[in-house]
Amino acid sequence: MHTYIDAWRRHDVDAVLATLTDACVVIESYGPVYRGRPRVEQWMHAWFSAGGSVDAWDITMHAAAGEFLMAEWSFECTWRGQAGRFEGSSIARLHGDRIAYLREYATTAPLYDWTGTWRDQQ
Repeated sequence: MHTYIDAWRRHDVDAVLATLTDACVVIESYGPVYRGRPRVEQWMHAWFSAGGSVDAWDITMHAAAGEFLMAEWSFECTWRGQAGRFEGSSIARLHGDRIAYLREYATTAPLYDWTGTWRDQQ
């Protein structure tokens, strides 16, 4: 997963594809599903061509158990001139040394420490 994320940070489509199986499934946190390396390649070229830029993607915690990988991360990007940032996590299943399945989850609001009252009541 480190290699996959690093390749995205470098905007290196070929390096991302090299981490995936031919029949991979990649599911983004907001819903799109990309089935197979050709679709992932199409998505990446379209995203970068439309002004997408991965500005930072830092793994803050990771673990592995057999063929499964898990990582929490913070992500920063620019999309059509707008900067964005969120925290999330990924769960991956390997087939050999490549990712066969990758699913991402994202926070929907900034994290905060709960102090005994609800945020909208403070």
